[in-house]
Amino acid sequence: MNKEINLQSADNIRALAVAMVEKANSGHPGGPMGGADFMHILYSEFFNFDPSDMTWPFRDRFFMDAGHLSTLMYAQYYLLGNYSKDDVSNFRQWGSITPGHPEVDVERGIENTSGPLGQGHTMGIGAAIAAKFLQARFGDWMNHKIYGFISDGGVQEEISQGAGRIAGHLGLNNFIMFYDSNDVQLSTMTEAVTTEDTAMKYKAWGWKVINIDGHDHDAIRKALTEANAESERPTLIIGKTIMGKGCVTADGSIYEGHCELHGQPIGHTGADYEKTLINLGTDPKNPFEIHSEVKEFYKGILAKKKSDASTKKNVINAWRKENKNLADKLDAFLSGKLPALDFETITHKDGLASRVASSNVLAYLAEKVENMIVSSADLSNSDKTDGFLKKSHALKKGDFSGAFLQAGVAELTMASLANGIALHGGIIPVVATFFVFSDYMKPAIRLSCIQELPVKFVWTHDAFRVGEDGPTHQPVEQEAQIRLLEKLKNHSGNPSFVALRPADSQETSVAWKMAMENTKTPTGLILSRQGIKDVPSQSGSRYSDALNAEKGGYLVKETPNPDVVLVANGSEVSTLVEAAALLEERKNLKINIASIPSEGIFRQQSRKYQTSVIPDNKPVFGLTAGLPISLEALVGQKGTVFGLDHFGYSAPAKVLDEKFGFTGEKVYNEVLNFLNRK
Repeated sequence: MNKEINLQSADNIRALAVAMVEKANSGHPGGPMGGADFMHILYSEFFNFDPSDMTWPFRDRFFMDAGHLSTLMYAQYYLLGNYSKDDVSNFRQWGSITPGHPEVDVERGIENTSGPLGQGHTMGIGAAIAAKFLQARFGDWMNHKIYGFISDGGVQEEISQGAGRIAGHLGLNNFIMFYDSNDVQLSTMTEAVTTEDTAMKYKAWGWKVINIDGHDHDAIRKALTEANAESERPTLIIGKTIMGKGCVTADGSIYEGHCELHGQPIGHTGADYEKTLINLGTDPKNPFEIHSEVKEFYKGILAKKKSDASTKKNVINAWRKENKNLADKLDAFLSGKLPALDFETITHKDGLASRVASSNVLAYLAEKVENMIVSSADLSNSDKTDGFLKKSHALKKGDFSGAFLQAGVAELTMASLANGIALHGGIIPVVATFFVFSDYMKPAIRLSCIQELPVKFVWTHDAFRVGEDGPTHQPVEQEAQIRLLEKLKNHSGNPSFVALRPADSQETSVAWKMAMENTKTPTGLILSRQGIKDVPSQSGSRYSDALNAEKGGYLVKETPNPDVVLVANGSEVSTLVEAAALLEERKNLKINIASIPSEGIFRQQSRKYQTSVIPDNKPVFGLTAGLPISLEALVGQKGTVFGLDHFGYSAPAKVLDEKFGFTGEKVYNEVLNFLNRK
């Protein structure tokens, strides 16, 4: 082994990271300088992928947690040929493919969008769960590894506890994580904020822990060899590294390990930019060049990667020939193609809570869709994901034949794991909890939106009718927050999220149909705890009527030339039906009622369709159990919305309906008051 060329390669990565940040006058050079040795040894000697086929489904995967170390990835992948000189020299610039924090770009080796610390490695653990799930169904040849890279900040983020606990509990021996332990954070040394024993913490969670000098290439090799051989546990490799490894001052003195090297160009610190490049073997006049010896060395590495991948592909092709049916199933999983599903055949009793109707749908899906993983934050019997669980069983250490992930009380971790499952590919992730606890999930929901991942979020107990649990458990502002994501476009130009609050059981079936067919963005189903009176059918088939929800909104009650249009979603639609009956009986008014489960999808329809549902020239009254702003854009400036502007109280649901004004009688009066003001 030529140790010198490996040191040159690591120094080349360091120099490139320094140069990228210096030219951009923005970024984090010190961490990439410390992590370069591990990165080089990992990719040159252990990481299995096909340089000519970067999206190969059975490649190893690398999940970066510390997104501020993006230059470490770009420099490494530049050596591998995934980026050009212009790409790395335009770091953090408009239109470049090297943004300040890495964004999913699988063809160049970027498996995840990272930035908020803690989520990157958690998504990696989700990918490791996905790999185990598939391996249990298709064979041990599917033995690729998932690597994570974490920093001090990621270890400190609370999500690391949920991720570490679950990975250890499930025995994810296919997950290997390097902890770049350099004792430096952005604004302080780590000793100012923590005295914990990280190794003992991970050991307590059931991890194999290896401590090494993160700059010793032989130690890195030994650790990675042991980690790859581990059969029972995930592995944490704690590498003691030096922030700003290789930095020198103007007189050539070593200037390493300083906090100021973390988050600014080294030319703004006590280190000297040009002298540091020279110290790293790079010409300051050509800082973005790959050293000639390193370039030649990497040619050999790439040739070997292609050869190894070809050998692996031969093994897979032989398996395919011997297992044609399984191979076809695997291809269907990876393509995202759904089996034939007939949601109309799902039967519901009258007056179900939409969470119970959802349970019926999940029970159906458990028998029809073999590549789903459903998870609940210790609420499966309340959020009714147990409809799926009863037809499957939980994932366990050594047994991934089930399809239900018991996440425990860890909403953010669970949502981030689902993102990782989706990023891996081949599996449809579903996660569930109470709607009020979506607050704990928001950072992961946002990354679902940014990464355009088809995660399915199930949120039950959708309003103050949670009742006796009181204001801490009664969502009021949550729907308005989630629906903002329907107004926010992703980089593909589409609404970043689909939020669906179905009005009754059949609309719940249609909402699930919409969610399963949506492969471009995350979807949220917002479901009731309490029973809901079924909306009367206009056509004779309530399911056929409810299919109009695929347009985001539709009329559930329609008369020519109505006196007023009533608008709602979820359980408030049935309340409007009650109020409409009173308005017709007592005041002889003509009423239209619109159910709008998704304003985002509704706004994508033609203007003609939208006005056919909610006319511009008619009084419009909206009803919501949340903040009025949820419906204000729909009713328009001349309309009004009756909703809540306060937190809930602890009392039975029916009492709260009466106290807050959500009965047919009270809404009848509110509509009359509105019309009298016109």
